[in-house]
Amino acid sequence: MASLPSVEDLQLVLAISRTGAVGTAARELRISQPSASQRLARIERSCGTELFTRDTRGARPTAAGHELARRAEHILDHLDGVYAATRAAVAGERLSIGTFASLAPVLFPVLDAELPDVDIAQEVDHGRFLVGLVAEGTMDAAFIAIADQMVLPRGAVARPVGRDELVVFVPAGVAPPGTGKYPLRERDLPFSTYDLGADEIRTRLIAHGAKARRGITLATTVAMARRRSQLALVPRSALSHELFPGERLVPAPFRYRLTLSMITGTTPPPRLLALLPTLRDALHLTPVRRASAR
Repeated sequence: MASLPSVEDLQLVLAISRTGAVGTAARELRISQPSASQRLARIERSCGTELFTRDTRGARPTAAGHELARRAEHILDHLDGVYAATRAAVAGERLSIGTFASLAPVLFPVLDAELPDVDIAQEVDHGRFLVGLVAEGTMDAAFIAIADQMVLPRGAVARPVGRDELVVFVPAGVAPPGTGKYPLRERDLPFSTYDLGADEIRTRLIAHGAKARRGITLATTVAMARRRSQLALVPRSALSHELFPGERLVPAPFRYRLTLSMITGTTPPPRLLALLPTLRDALHLTPVRRASAR
């Protein structure tokens, strides 16, 4: 069985990946270059693969090197917070909560206002990565919209917050969707979604006559629509708080539901569990009464 990497091993791999040179990384870590080279060779033997391609121009990470550096950064970030979290536990309640980038501007202000006495460590990343943090015990809760589209790892439990729906964002002065079989005929229309249904949504928009293109985030999608005076398709919760004068939301030409879920360990933080109805109302979601198809 391969030995576990030490903190020093992880620091070295991350430093070489960041600086692009073993010598520079060695100076940064205050060790000799021969010592750094020997340690790197030992790490590569443990991994069973080359981590960096080294030549006169420096050290460039291989695919394996990129992956180890990414994991090293993640582990070291968590280690950096160990003592701070311990001190926070003595001073008062602390929760580590994650969500995806598009929901963060809506979710975290609500949590901050409703839990003013709790030190909330906010994290933003992709849903699958956040679920992994919850499963390994380094995150208390993650709010995601793909729980029903993935297999949760052992130790992670999904609790629905509420259902969201896609709506058409209509900027000021822009005509709403038309009527009939093709209500979006020849309309340029950016769209974005919280979940993994982008391909399905694009297909359905095209079927209704739209020239659909995907925005990388919800904020980007709305900004595209505002700048070019176009319609956009987004989840209702994304804009329920931020409509400008003259803007409005109208029903989408087809039904598409999303479920926002809170992912926790088997024993959820009691205060977060009690807050779910408040979160649902604040995000303008509807209750999840039973499983249903889109």
